[in-house]
Amino acid sequence: MTSIFEPEHLGNHQRDTLLQVFQHPTSRNINWLDVLSLLDAVGTVEKRHDGKYLVNVGAESEVFARPKHKAIDIQQVIDVRRMLIDAGYAEAVAELEAKGKEI
Repeated sequence: MTSIFEPEHLGNHQRDTLLQVFQHPTSRNINWLDVLSLLDAVGTVEKRHDGKYLVNVGAESEVFARPKHKAIDIQQVIDVRRMLIDAGYAEAVAELEAKGKEI
């Protein structure tokens, strides 16, 4: 049986970012622009007038501030991971890892 949340619509780079978000221990080197690309592919990303980003994935909404550095911080990884889990992407990650697409 196939998952409803198959990541076929994601490019290879977005799939790699998805795997990084779910990596344990939590990665401290996930590029902000890569995360935005992933979130835009699985939901919607809207840049607000205050420079922050409103992200909708499934039924979840979150506002993210652009990090000061290139990589997102641990709390942002946790927030993105929670949104993706709630949208059903944990199963897609498990399927990718089972197929050998591990980091």
